[in-house]
Amino acid sequence: MRYADRLDLQRFLDRLLSRSVLTREEQDAILDLPCHFAEVKANRDFVGLREDVDHASLIVDGLVGRFDQNSDGVRQITAIHIPGDMANLHSVVQPQATSALQALSVATILRVSHAAIRSATARFPALAEALWRDCMVDAAILSQWVINVGRRDARTRVAHLLCEIGTRLDVRGQKQIFSFPFAVTQFQLADAAGLTSVHVNRVLRSLRQDGLAIAGNREVKILDWDGLARAGEFNANYLQTRIKPDDRIRIIQPV
Repeated sequence: MRYADRLDLQRFLDRLLSRSVLTREEQDAILDLPCHFAEVKANRDFVGLREDVDHASLIVDGLVGRFDQNSDGVRQITAIHIPGDMANLHSVVQPQATSALQALSVATILRVSHAAIRSATARFPALAEALWRDCMVDAAILSQWVINVGRRDARTRVAHLLCEIGTRLDVRGQKQIFSFPFAVTQFQLADAAGLTSVHVNRVLRSLRQDGLAIAGNREVKILDWDGLARAGEFNANYLQTRIKPDDRIRIIQPV
């Protein structure tokens, strides 16, 4: 087991700072959280359904899927977590897992103690506010996924999902053409979109033929961002990624 240094938590802190205002002391409290690494093989659960956990899982590398299942044990991907996501941050206040977490690719997980997070937020209430805001964004993403599988057609679903992942990875800037790693199988992408693998294959072929995007070989290449966003009915506001510094809210003011 190797232990993390402050750099391993910096990506998560950067995520919090993109939406919240934290003092230097509060930032150090995040960077000083005790935690340790776990390497997880692809297609392996590292949090089981209804398992009691004593840590939250920060994704350092790879992709992670959140799964729920019906009474017959048939699963559905309900979220894809990328590096920088604290995939089960809500477990700090609800330790029994209401969904399973599985590595979609080989993944590196940073296990962050619930006790340490609770201690830090007790000392610095503004940290609790920032973590609450992070959970709110996860809830907004879930809401969009419900709309995706319930009200959008297949082409729109896949285009929306590709736009979301590209935005969350923060690789676009102002570019119309760019690429990003996306190490999921066609079957996993189909599961996330509530489609069959055959149907997703047709959609991806359509997006490629229309000059919008190419997905395959563990990578997505966006050929026309504006066109893909129109095809996916995508508006990034729910992701809260472009908040201006002066618009970041801090309810609890520093002493």
